[in-house]
Amino acid sequence: MAFAPRGPEASFFQVLDQHRASLLAALRKGGGEPAGGGTHLATRFEDSVGLHMVSHCTTRKIKSDSAKSVKTFALILKILSMIYKLVQSNTYATKRDIYYTDSQLFGNQTVVDNIINDISCMLKVPRRSLHILSTSKGLIAGNLRYIEEDGTQVTCACATAVAVPSNIQGIRNAKFLLIVEKDATFQRLLDDNFCTKMSPCIMVTGKGVPDLNTRLLVKKLWDTFHIPIFTLVDADPHGIEIMCIYKYGSMAMSFEAHNLTVPAIRWLGLLPSDIKRLNIPKGTLIPLTKQDQMKLDSILKRPYITCQPFWRKEMEIMADSKMKAEIQALTFLSSDYLSRVYLPNKLKFGGWI
Repeated sequence: MAFAPRGPEASFFQVLDQHRASLLAALRKGGGEPAGGGTHLATRFEDSVGLHMVSHCTTRKIKSDSAKSVKTFALILKILSMIYKLVQSNTYATKRDIYYTDSQLFGNQTVVDNIINDISCMLKVPRRSLHILSTSKGLIAGNLRYIEEDGTQVTCACATAVAVPSNIQGIRNAKFLLIVEKDATFQRLLDDNFCTKMSPCIMVTGKGVPDLNTRLLVKKLWDTFHIPIFTLVDADPHGIEIMCIYKYGSMAMSFEAHNLTVPAIRWLGLLPSDIKRLNIPKGTLIPLTKQDQMKLDSILKRPYITCQPFWRKEMEIMADSKMKAEIQALTFLSSDYLSRVYLPNKLKFGGWI
């Protein structure tokens, strides 16, 4: 007789449940982070939202009678007409679809992307309201069931991943969500049956810098269930940057921050302090490049770091050591150390910041 795989005993999730209770208490009080704030260019930081545009930000004008902007104005009108037809017919298209309607006219995909962002910002509506979707590059696995717009029921599995959907109508609950920076690490965790061993849980990867659909999914899971959400990224400035995009947003999409950011996200690993604590040999570490140091300095100056003293401490450890580490450095301890020891211990004993 075959038996369904079981996750940990209920007591394993005790600290996770306590963390979720504290998150819910913070929500009831109307905030998601300790007090803090600041301003930067055309965006403002609020601890409960992340980076979002200020109402009096500088705007640029595109004139129909100006030789410099006539082409841009014409392209905006063309894409607006396409959006109008999509909304009227209640159909959807991807940004790639729009580009290929006249690739010679648009020149490249970036032109289309920027215009769509400008229209969304100008009309003050999410991109989805324009009936324009992004092609998903992210993957998701675990205890998740959802219904797509056409009524198709999709049940994710703990052992295999499916593409992140562009829209979700129904979701099943889980104890926590783990955001994995890189696809290689995500696939390794699947191979090690991490989701099965830690069930019920959900695991997602944006394969590096997350696309819009992956960020929307993470936001949807948070808004629906308010389950703890953790990030697993490399101990380097690039990994921290990706984590900040999920948690606080980006300058480019600050006009849609309310639909994309989840300030309740916590940093689970790989922490720079873990490198010394676990005695990871220097031979597996990588020196910070000049670009890494510039990125790290830039992040340390951002307004939201003022309300993340533990994050600052970890980044200062990295800056002092002038070294970075990939998650794969844990394989020095054992090939399955990440899934068998590191993550379970972090989740059981609250090893996040």
